[in-house]
Amino acid sequence: MSLIGSILPASHILLDLDVSSKKRVFEQAGLLLENEAGLSRAEVFDCLFNREKLGSTGLGHGVAIPHGRHPAVKDTVGAFIRLKEPVSFDAPDGKPVSLVFVLLVPENASGKHLEVLSELAGKFSSKTVRDALMTAQTPEAVRLILMTD
Repeated sequence: MSLIGSILPASHILLDLDVSSKKRVFEQAGLLLENEAGLSRAEVFDCLFNREKLGSTGLGHGVAIPHGRHPAVKDTVGAFIRLKEPVSFDAPDGKPVSLVFVLLVPENASGKHLEVLSELAGKFSSKTVRDALMTAQTPEAVRLILMTD
């Protein structure tokens, strides 16, 4: 199984979320991970927001990978959110973002999160993958796209 598959259950996937800003994306990611992973929504929001202050996690091509070290996370946690309408993410190419992969790692995380980030960046660099994620109808379909080599 890919590293992505090991950290992304179908219950951590939201499709066509209707939000108006990056902050709202982080709030909804917090709510999702509070409900599905038992994390504090406020701590998830703070973790993502504080990391974003250091520099945008927008990759370009409509993709962002907000991530951070979280004190309550024991093992790497992922969530995928497809937005109904793209939002500004200060990406290097200036394009708004529709595809968001949230990655939370333990405070003492070593190399695994870098491997996951590398795997995600590789996936999202493919226009075919991005297009498939934009049209996937179910969380299971999204998960399969992200896990397939």
